[in-house]
Amino acid sequence: MERVQRWTKSTLADQCFYILNYSVLLLVMVVTLFPFLHVLAISLNDSTDTVRGGITIWPREFTLDNYLAVFNHSTLLTGFVNSVLRTVIGTVLGLISGTMLAYTLSRRDFQGRRFVSLFLVLTLYFSGGMIPVYMLIRDLGLMNSFWVYVLPGMVNAFYVFMIRSFIDALPYELQESAKLDGANDFVIYWRVILPLCKPVIATIALFLAVGQWNAWFDTYLYNGSSPHLTTLQYELMKILQSAQTGNEAAMRSADPELAGRVSPDSLKMAITMVTVIPILFVYPFVQRYFIKGMTLGSVKH
Repeated sequence: MERVQRWTKSTLADQCFYILNYSVLLLVMVVTLFPFLHVLAISLNDSTDTVRGGITIWPREFTLDNYLAVFNHSTLLTGFVNSVLRTVIGTVLGLISGTMLAYTLSRRDFQGRRFVSLFLVLTLYFSGGMIPVYMLIRDLGLMNSFWVYVLPGMVNAFYVFMIRSFIDALPYELQESAKLDGANDFVIYWRVILPLCKPVIATIALFLAVGQWNAWFDTYLYNGSSPHLTTLQYELMKILQSAQTGNEAAMRSADPELAGRVSPDSLKMAITMVTVIPILFVYPFVQRYFIKGMTLGSVKH
């Protein structure tokens, strides 16, 4: 009722703006959702029937054989477990290191914050290159190790500056008051700063989680010869590559009877959904803070 009253009281220009605005948003929603629903429909459709074409956003002959074939593949299950572990551990360690460094750089009494900030800025524009990084990882003994997934990316300069900007916007008197009450630096960081940084922490957590979940190139470089350290995205890349080269044997499931009921294209769609759906469930939990975190710095006081 309130929306109807607001509509009747609005001017003609406002009504035209609302119609145009909602039309554009509706178009963006359709363009965004259609590919996702199309892939989901094919992954849930019978492989033989899929060859006929004509499937849009609803499966014509529903089946779960494609997903059963995916989870019967032993390397995919191992990759799924490793991807979940690297996402959780990498996100937690990235948040801890990023927030601690950002808090340190926000302290006005930290003498070296200008030098450290300059050092971090340089990493945004320059890098050692693939070969030096590879040699560094090898010399550090991280080859064929799970920790190569989380340790090299623990500190991201861009995320550190985002968190620092958020902390700088908080009243510095909060830290001084806590200091007068006898709190040390760690207590101020843990009990004063972190609770107030939930929006930016949620935003950075989502970025870190998506980056860790989608990563596959580090598996190819450093753990390609260790099947027990493979990741889901790396296995997906191998299957897609096998499909392009016509190596269907590499795409077969461990169950020969089940493998005969699925096609490479249907299997690819099912794997795509397996890689996408878990990370989608993360977003609703951080959505409330994500919007506030994304508008960080857009309003100047």
